[in-house]
Amino acid sequence: MSNFRFIVSSLALAACAACGSGGGGMNSPPALPPGPGPSDGGSVGQHIHHVVVIVQENRSFENFFSSYPGADAPSYGYAIIKGVRKKIALRAITFQGPDLRHDWYSSMDDWDNGKMDGFDDFGTKNPHNGPNPAYTHVESKLIAPYWTMAQQYVLADHMFPTEFGGSFTGHLTLIAGMDNLNPTKAEVNFPTETPDDCDSPPGTISAVVVPSRQTSETGPFPCFGQFKSIATTLDDAGVSWRIYATRVLDGGMWEPFEAIKYVRYGADWPKRVIAPQNRVLNDAKRGDLAAVTWVTPSREDSDHPAAHSDLGPSWVASVVNSIGESSAWKSTAIVVLWDDWGGWYDNAKPPQLDFRGLGIRVPCLIISPYAKRGFVSHTQYEYGSVLKFIEEAFGLPALGPTSDGYTDTRAASISDSFDFNQAPRAFTPIPTKYPLSHFLTEPPSDEPVDTQ
Repeated sequence: MSNFRFIVSSLALAACAACGSGGGGMNSPPALPPGPGPSDGGSVGQHIHHVVVIVQENRSFENFFSSYPGADAPSYGYAIIKGVRKKIALRAITFQGPDLRHDWYSSMDDWDNGKMDGFDDFGTKNPHNGPNPAYTHVESKLIAPYWTMAQQYVLADHMFPTEFGGSFTGHLTLIAGMDNLNPTKAEVNFPTETPDDCDSPPGTISAVVVPSRQTSETGPFPCFGQFKSIATTLDDAGVSWRIYATRVLDGGMWEPFEAIKYVRYGADWPKRVIAPQNRVLNDAKRGDLAAVTWVTPSREDSDHPAAHSDLGPSWVASVVNSIGESSAWKSTAIVVLWDDWGGWYDNAKPPQLDFRGLGIRVPCLIISPYAKRGFVSHTQYEYGSVLKFIEEAFGLPALGPTSDGYTDTRAASISDSFDFNQAPRAFTPIPTKYPLSHFLTEPPSDEPVDTQ
């Protein structure tokens, strides 16, 4: 594992050195205008007392929502093939599709300074992947629960990760809105040894990226006190929180609070970390939700391409159904998103707001009795948008200034996807291929969800 990680990061350093400051992406188009604020009807906090963030793995927006009505999701893309830019139709695939490279280096290639045509650089040497493997979408019938949620609630078609690259920084930025060690140096890729957190072996180092977009393995041990996560803000305000993960100890990238020194060695550990992750189903059914909850999956339930499993949509729907059929539904907002793009094609040019990103677009569903019905939000969201909504719901201060790297101040809140004038809607269960009982009886898994 560690040799592979060093090789990948070394390639990234060489590639970014070649692109130099031109890789900074300052040629990207301007950001989309902010969306409208929430409709009249009172503040977020008057109506929303629970926020649940369900995190899945490694899918771009178009890989799951190509051709969705009203969304920015064309059924074709562009690729550089033998030096020529060509239009390519997105081919339908199943969950048996390939696992594509999805680190900082590959994201830089895919993005190609905003031309969004470099996705064919990876995966083409394996004949089993088929032609142009990144230029594909999963058959909509296989992800029917996600499409049903979009049709009943909100599909956000401009949700961008804080940073280019994979799962390690994706999960950190979901709970902190940043991963800067200082204003000109941020975490990138992944540490040299698992489990990528405070419990990594001595001598583990992390990788960093700087404003020139060069990367190197010169970062600190991955137990971070250099930036604040929202756990501190929630604790200071007496707001309850939990994360459901496959493991309490050695949870890896998918239990990112284990990499936050304040949590790992403070009063929150381990009472806020609930394992295995399927315990959320019974807790939710009883209405026993913390004010803020994160839910991460097992490998089989994660949508991760390497798992070759179609359980993910039913897993997410089972969590949503358990909440929807509980007493907590009437005051809950659920956000479903994916931690990175997984190497799959996406047409949307991520606005470049700083040297970290924004990264390549991912799907996002917003589900609540107050969510607009069948609405496609075109507002430019980022992971900090979810944190900002949490802050609005519970009257919390921002994590920190944008000048230090925090993103919740600059981000547009997802509150414009809600209509608080409407009466809270009754919940209609989301149909699933696999029943709730499958996930309730699912044995614990020690298999890592991802290694990139």
